[in-house]
Amino acid sequence: MQHPHRRRGRTRLLLSTVLAGALAAAGLTTLTAGPAQAATARQAEELDRGVVSVHTDAGNLVSWRWLGTDPNDVSFNVYRAGTKVNSTPITGSTNYFHSAGPAQADYTVRAIVGGVEQADSVHAIQFRTGYKDVPISPPAGGTTPDGGAYTYEANDASVGDLDGDGALDFVLKWQPTNAKDNSQSGYTGNTIIDGIKLDGTRLWRIDLGRNIRSGAHYTQFQVYDYDGDGKAEVAAKTADATVDGTGAVIGSSSADHRNSSGYVLTGPEYLTMFNGQTGRAMGTVDYVPARGTVSSWGDSYGNRVDRFLAGTAYLDGARPSLIMARGYYTRSVIAAWDWRNGAFTRRWTFDTNASTNTGRGFDGQGSHSLSVGDVDNDGKDEIVYGAMAVDDNGNGLWTTRTGHGDAQHLGDLDPGTSGLEYFKVSESTSQPAELYINPASGAIRWQLAACCDNGRGVAGDIYAGNDGAEVWSASDTSIRDEAGATKGREPSSVNFLSWWDGDTTRELLDGTHIDKYGTSSDTRLLTGASVHSNNGTKATPALSGDLFGDWREEVVWATGDNTALRIYSTPTETTTKITTLLHDTMYRTGIAWQNTAYNQPPHPSFFIGNGMPTAPRPTIYTP
Repeated sequence: MQHPHRRRGRTRLLLSTVLAGALAAAGLTTLTAGPAQAATARQAEELDRGVVSVHTDAGNLVSWRWLGTDPNDVSFNVYRAGTKVNSTPITGSTNYFHSAGPAQADYTVRAIVGGVEQADSVHAIQFRTGYKDVPISPPAGGTTPDGGAYTYEANDASVGDLDGDGALDFVLKWQPTNAKDNSQSGYTGNTIIDGIKLDGTRLWRIDLGRNIRSGAHYTQFQVYDYDGDGKAEVAAKTADATVDGTGAVIGSSSADHRNSSGYVLTGPEYLTMFNGQTGRAMGTVDYVPARGTVSSWGDSYGNRVDRFLAGTAYLDGARPSLIMARGYYTRSVIAAWDWRNGAFTRRWTFDTNASTNTGRGFDGQGSHSLSVGDVDNDGKDEIVYGAMAVDDNGNGLWTTRTGHGDAQHLGDLDPGTSGLEYFKVSESTSQPAELYINPASGAIRWQLAACCDNGRGVAGDIYAGNDGAEVWSASDTSIRDEAGATKGREPSSVNFLSWWDGDTTRELLDGTHIDKYGTSSDTRLLTGASVHSNNGTKATPALSGDLFGDWREEVVWATGDNTALRIYSTPTETTTKITTLLHDTMYRTGIAWQNTAYNQPPHPSFFIGNGMPTAPRPTIYTP
């Protein structure tokens, strides 16, 4: 189904501007971007109001989504069991604190459009003890061929409307306790993926099988509505003996391609699109690129050949495409796929080994994650892949030739400059420890001298005393501004971020807690109860983002016994009104790629922070 001309709700068309040429920087390889054009409406999820009620000792914070299809002047009334609780329509925010409301109070919200009150929303999701538990069931453990026993832990999660009812559902990756980094030999258990509704109903379970090794770099799964049918699909790399959600086997059910070190370096590799409602494998193609000769990726034992990244991008400016990639230490290959009418079509392939100049000079520039956004303001998304970027048409856009890094942040970090900015850190001891980059051209705005393997870096407006976002890294001792000037002490963590309290500065999310940055010390705002973080020293949540309620972000951890996903939502009022970030497609694709390798937090396409201007409305349509 192609982009429909009939649209639901309001959309606005915003004009893009032309970025004038490429800027020169030392060591910079750049190709000229295409012309800018008027923005078109982008496909987005048709979501319900997403009402939540978070109980505190003083009452309940009720919050809900301002949808991208709502009019600018929409207002709201809040009802408890059919009785209105607010005295005048709520216009300046999408939350309301109901004093003395009991934990079990039943709330709905009614929008007021053109002076006419609309029908009731869905009933509020109740966070009766400050959190909401979604029951989950660990798979049965097992034993590897060499006799090693393993069980399962809940790992990274994503969200999408799997059944088309307007509510987000979870897709959860289960990882065995013997999961391995690619550099480590040994057998692993199978990777399992579940589709789960908010009430804990498991829609399906997919077993990726013995021929997909388990670990942070092997399975990057994407959850998105690629074909525009109103239901999210699930995409993942598969192999012989993968079992879909209906019990059907992909390829050979008996094949075992593992070698004595536990690596899978032979046998077919596939890319499969699964039905989000049933888990059925709807289409399977060969994975691009094929592994070919293992040693050509940089080693002969299987470390570098199996480094995978994934994402979702609006490459045509209107509809989402699937991004699947392999390699970053040496050769890097990115394949862009469309899923339309029940079939895969490859849009383009970027290959640093290509004989043409589309990728030459771009080898060895990848990171342990990727970012997606319209960096050149032409209305179409680019892939920022470490120290390089690939244009929406699959051509190399620029590379700084500063090599591999573990963490990167793409967003509107400097509200005083139009467009996006990009901050990354470097693993190489011979490359700049931190770089602040113009992602339209790859020009380096500033950098810090090489020092070390700088493994972590963050960018976000955590300090109201500075205009714009601050950046900091594991090797630095200060937060820095958009010019690289020091602005204060380094925070207590260099990990994730969350908009949690009532203001527009972002908070620090690390391990199982959220902290507020302060000039002398940080203040603890939340400690998760009986939960665990994921991915070892990375200490990331199962998922964090604007999932429900207003624009603030929820955080999801698995409980210590792996029997529930425990969701926390803010109990604090805000006077700021922002459209649900789920309808900002840069932020939404950020949630989709959050589970990729070394997880990073999502960033919207516009600045949210102290002194921010009125947030823009998105240009979207819902299928």
